[in-house]
Order: sequence, then C-alpha cells, then structure tokens
Amino acid sequence: MELRQLRTFEAVVVHRTVTDAAAALGLAPSSVAEQLRTLERSLGTALFERSPRAMTPTPAGRRLLPWARRLLDQADQARREVTAARTVLRLGTLETVAATHAPRVLARLTGHHPELDVALHTDADRDGLLHGVAAGGLDAALLLDTAGPLGELGFVPPPVPLAHLDLEDVPLVLVAAPGSPDPGQRLLVNTPACSFRLAGDRLFGPEVERLHTGDVAATRACAERGLGMALLPESAVHEQLAAGTLRRLAPAVPPAVPAAVLVPALRLRLVWRADREAVPAVRDVLHAAAATAR
Repeated sequence: MELRQLRTFEAVVVHRTVTDAAAALGLAPSSVAEQLRTLERSLGTALFERSPRAMTPTPAGRRLLPWARRLLDQADQARREVTAARTVLRLGTLETVAATHAPRVLARLTGHHPELDVALHTDADRDGLLHGVAAGGLDAALLLDTAGPLGELGFVPPPVPLAHLDLEDVPLVLVAAPGSPDPGQRLLVNTPACSFRLAGDRLFGPEVERLHTGDVAATRACAERGLGMALLPESAVHEQLAAGTLRRLAPAVPPAVPAAVLVPALRLRLVWRADREAVPAVRDVLHAAAATAR
C-alpha cells in the first residue's frame, strides 16, 4: 500500500464519487480510479460497491478507513519529528462565528497549550469544513448545530467516524424593525445550508414566506429596513436592539408559530475525527477544549 493510494481511498469515501474526490485532490478522475484499482488488487478485495451515483465502502473498505487515517497521520508525525517542525493545529471555523466566538476558543486553547501553533481556516460552507475534517485536511472544526447527535440541526455528516464537544451556547433572537407592519409574514434568510436558516426552518416550518437576503450583515440590514423578521445570533444584533433600530419578537407573535414554540439555541461545536484522537495536536486541543467548555 502506498500513502497516496490511502489518501485517494479516503477522499473517495468522504466525497462519495471519483469525480468529486479527484477535484478535491487536484487529480484526474482516471488517476483516482486507477489508484483505487491498484489498492484493491494489492489487498485482494473490493473496497467499494460501485454504482452510477455513488461509491459505497464495502465491509473491507470500512475496516480499512481507520487504518488509512492512522497511517497517514503517522507519516505526517514522522515528517514533523524528522524536520523538527512545531505541532500545528489546523482548525476550521464557520465565517459566521470566526469573529464572534472563535477568538475566545483560540485564547483558551493557546492558554492551555502555548506551544501549539494554530492555523485557522475560515469557510462559509459547513460541508466544506466537515469534508476537510473527514479527509484529514483539518484537524478539527468549529461549527453550529443543535442539541443531540451531530447533524440534528438538519445536515448530513460525511460517512466517517466523527466526534464532537459542545463548547458554548449561541443564543438566537427573532427580530424585526420597530415599525414594520406584520413582520411575521416573511422570514429573511441566507442559503438553505445556513445554520440560522435551518434553525428558522425548525421554528416556522414551511408556512412562512422566505426572502433570501444573504449573510448575517445583509439580513440584519434588511430587517432594519422593515422587509421582514430575521432569526439571528444575539451577538450580531445586540447593538441594534440597544439602539432601537430592531425589536425583539416573541415566538408567538408571527401567526404561523404556536405559542408553545421557543426560539431555538444553537451550540458551538468542536468536531474531529474520532479515529485521530491519538494525534498530538488533536489530543492537545481536545484536552484544552474539555477543560474550558461550559
């Protein structure tokens, strides 16, 4: 087995198709397919069930997956020790929490492990962060979810063993302009994958009209203009609430919302691959995060 074959195998597991794995690796699809065939011949067993729509790991493929990650991690660790390189934690974070929550987390982590170098990667796409963690490009990622299993908010994690730790709550607030007439008829939202939109979908169901307005700043500005109501993190609207340019709505105000429904709270979660917990950088960050989580 060659390391490049294991890296290609893992990418196909994560991305589910040869074409997508090839794009992620910067290779031609024919090269990815050939590496898989060579790996399967060397092992004497099929690693994937192939269909026109997806590549699904066989039982042998599922058994190889944690081994592949351990071998790739050991190769990286050997390279660092031979070159006397410092341990670097590759941490991904959603852009929506990069300025408001990530600095606090980083301060706690570096406070417990000052020898740890952190390379921060921000992304607007949750799936991009999850795939980065799954494929080993990131050691861990900060993202938003709700209480329960990973993905309970309404997204599907990649098919690798992922673990998570809740670091803190991210309260949401339903807001609208003070003089806007009947704001409960329209919910201002970002893309369908946005965490705040997924929370709004859980709160309102399909009854309330959606108006796509963009990111947090754009949605907040549209709410101030009276274009509808918005479900946003409290940290993003506290100045507007204090200044009176936005007002807080009770969940029962919009007619489509039952009085018993409460505005959901999201959780800031640290996500990592469970089969990478022996990697020094990952182990250190988990210990520090567990000590500082609240």
